[in-house]
Amino acid sequence: MRPSPHRLSATRALFSVLLMALSLVAVLMTAATAAPSAATTGTAAAARAADTTICEQYGSTTIQNRYVVQNNRWGSSAEQCVTATDSGFVLSRADGSVPTNGAPKSYPSVFNGCHYTNCSPGTSLPARVDAISSAPSSISYGFVDNAVYNASYDIWLDPAPRTDGVNRTEIMIWFNRVGPIQPIGSRTGTATVAGRSWEVWSGSNGSNDVLSFVAPAAIGSWSFDVMDFVRQTVSRGLAGNDWYLTSVQAGFEPWQNGAGLTVRSFSSDVVLGGGGPTDPGTPAGACAVSYATQVWPGGFTADVTVRNTGSAPVDDWRLGFTLPSGQQISHAWNATVTPASGAVTVRAPEHSPRLAAGGSQTFGFQGTYSGTFAEPAAFTLNGVPCTAT
Repeated sequence: MRPSPHRLSATRALFSVLLMALSLVAVLMTAATAAPSAATTGTAAAARAADTTICEQYGSTTIQNRYVVQNNRWGSSAEQCVTATDSGFVLSRADGSVPTNGAPKSYPSVFNGCHYTNCSPGTSLPARVDAISSAPSSISYGFVDNAVYNASYDIWLDPAPRTDGVNRTEIMIWFNRVGPIQPIGSRTGTATVAGRSWEVWSGSNGSNDVLSFVAPAAIGSWSFDVMDFVRQTVSRGLAGNDWYLTSVQAGFEPWQNGAGLTVRSFSSDVVLGGGGPTDPGTPAGACAVSYATQVWPGGFTADVTVRNTGSAPVDDWRLGFTLPSGQQISHAWNATVTPASGAVTVRAPEHSPRLAAGGSQTFGFQGTYSGTFAEPAAFTLNGVPCTAT
């Protein structure tokens, strides 16, 4: 018996409904299997938003709403790209090479401050050197093989608070050196700065003076005070306390290849209050130093008292002076004194970082000398000249 037309239509309709239902279930199952959770989707979206790749020669972007990441390919026409992350950047492409006895290809970097009119959000730079009590910074690097490069800080100083162009003096801190490369100029000796030993190089690139501190072995991560290196530069006559710190930068100078080099994290702050024009609490001459010695053939001790004769306290106090030639400190008490000879910096003990208005602190050290014994000619407190008593 042939089914009636009405029965045939009903069967076909039911079959169609079943097909549609099965299709819908398949789609839902596929979506449930393929699609990540809402939390995963949000994380991925955040990662995509944070990771920005820049290939323009001088292209840049901001991270953490505090720092600028820049491609800064200034010494080569080969392609280069940086990928900014939420805490640093990766050198994601680094084509080409340049001779290792010349300038590098580029300086991909992240910075606080101003660089060729590009200023990081909310920065307090430029700031006068004598108005800065400290400039804490931290870095974590990721290195690669099969490349020639340095991992370095680039710190700029100028007599004017300029935000454009080349500054007068450049400080470079080489955390790592890979391959047959060297800083500008010539090696002038060694120095202990911020508790580490460094090779010191000095020279000029034709546009500005360059003072470089080169680590004898790779440093993968470190937290330190940038002002330790700034004060070393001032003590060597390559900057003045009335100059301006304009930027603190960290990155890489590649000569050959370099893809994969990473700044995993970076931070830079500037703490004002060193006694300059932006903080008149410690005007020039508002400190006094007494330097009492006991001397014997080839050796001596010094008991030093520093007094704050100003009307405001001095936090994180640091006394600077230059030991006469031939003198070297063997040990110290009630303060940290570095380096052992030449232009030294005395840092406040951790338990007593504040020098109250009208207050004083005493420390001492023992040392050796050759030739005729002499006392330091001048002292500064956080960069401000003191009266010797």
